[in-house]
Amino acid sequence: MPTYDYAVIQPDGSLGEPFEVFQSIKDPPLTKHPETGEPVKRLVSAPGLALKHSEANEKTRLSDKNLDRLGFTKYQKSGDGTWDKTAGKGPNSITRD
Repeated sequence: MPTYDYAVIQPDGSLGEPFEVFQSIKDPPLTKHPETGEPVKRLVSAPGLALKHSEANEKTRLSDKNLDRLGFTKYQKSGDGTWDKTAGKGPNSITRD
């Protein structure tokens, strides 16, 4: 079941502290707090996605070859204030001046 974020609507119209409710996607949005009966508003929030994750997959996606292919530039710290390019376009090194 998805988790939805709600906040109590204060008397001045501002929103109070948010809280979470587990609801079926088919359930209508709450209009009142389940415990206190105060009016509430459903908040917009980013969905929580359960993705298949593995260290090997992450290393492949972040490889220098793949980053270069996707148009990213990657620098790696090589000394005190010096960064050398390992992938992509741009200057070969960046120094802190």
